[in-house]
Amino acid sequence: MNDPIVDEVRRIRGEHAAQFNYDLWAIFKDIKDQQERSGLNFVSFTNLPDQVLQQTGKVVSDSETTEVAEMKPLN
Repeated sequence: MNDPIVDEVRRIRGEHAAQFNYDLWAIFKDIKDQQERSGLNFVSFTNLPDQVLQQTGKVVSDSETTEVAEMKPLN
């Protein structure tokens, strides 16, 4: 099954990779440089604190009482 959009993305990705002799670090650096030059804000999760699921209480439903876990930072 061919999808013209997927085919185009793969073609462009292949052409881009070939410009850097398929060197992953060079490709990565180029993409990061393009992001910086664009002036756009990109999502980054590098500065999030370490978090784990911790049991915080009980929820009462019509059928039963259920333990609930939610994200809370470890402090």
